[in-house]
Amino acid sequence: MSHDPDAPVLDFAGTTPYEDYVHADVLTHLQHPLSDDPGEMAFLVTTQVMELWFTAIVHEWQTAAARLRGDDLDGALAALKRSGYEMTSLNASWEPLAHLTPGQFNSYRSALGEGSGFQSAMYRRLEFLLGEKSASMLVPHRGTPRVHAELEKALHEPSLYDEALRYLARHGAEVPEAVLRRDVTRRYEPDPGVEAVWVRVYEGDENSGAYRLGEALTEVAELVWRWRNDHLVATRRAMGAKTGTGGSSGVAWLEKRAAKPVFPELWTARSHV
Repeated sequence: MSHDPDAPVLDFAGTTPYEDYVHADVLTHLQHPLSDDPGEMAFLVTTQVMELWFTAIVHEWQTAAARLRGDDLDGALAALKRSGYEMTSLNASWEPLAHLTPGQFNSYRSALGEGSGFQSAMYRRLEFLLGEKSASMLVPHRGTPRVHAELEKALHEPSLYDEALRYLARHGAEVPEAVLRRDVTRRYEPDPGVEAVWVRVYEGDENSGAYRLGEALTEVAELVWRWRNDHLVATRRAMGAKTGTGGSSGVAWLEKRAAKPVFPELWTARSHV
């Protein structure tokens, strides 16, 4: 039988090279619905896709933090730019869930039991990189030693914003010493001295490294806000003001999160420029 030189290779001794690299067979067999409702499959797949995007974004922000630590601004900006594309895709992942009616969500909500996205370890690592640190957030993961150890390590590492401020300080910005030496295991709190740094940056050259870093971080912060707000709206549409899964206050808790700006001084500084 003649072989078409333009045809792809079809005969492999074992699994395909694509499967060896992507592990698609593993990914596509991770869905185990617990109800008879056909909509639960979309909920499971969407949630798992979000976890994969969390993983990619955490990788990018860790890369950006490491590049800043090494004074490689271009490398940091490239990682932040990639994360922006990834966050746009993450935010678009809400679409399959954004139009659920209360009845549709209730048809399989009981399958979640006490499960909640609040318990996502990878999302917690994402929040830690944003400066939203809290040792109590490790408690739900005590039963999984590897995950707990990864979170504990992340808790004690400087956030992406910490590294950005340290970078600015090494390059001449008057970042308050107390901010540079703060306990990085605690939640970042706004500082007027940091706000003044960003005011000076934004009154300066738009082509400077500090200005470009500020805009890259602002883009990240805006996309995080959009993520939180989309989560809030989808939840409000599906379940109103009922108590959330996992015992949270549901919409009330999400409203509080959506109202809290990421990298706060980047936003307040704009009022003084």
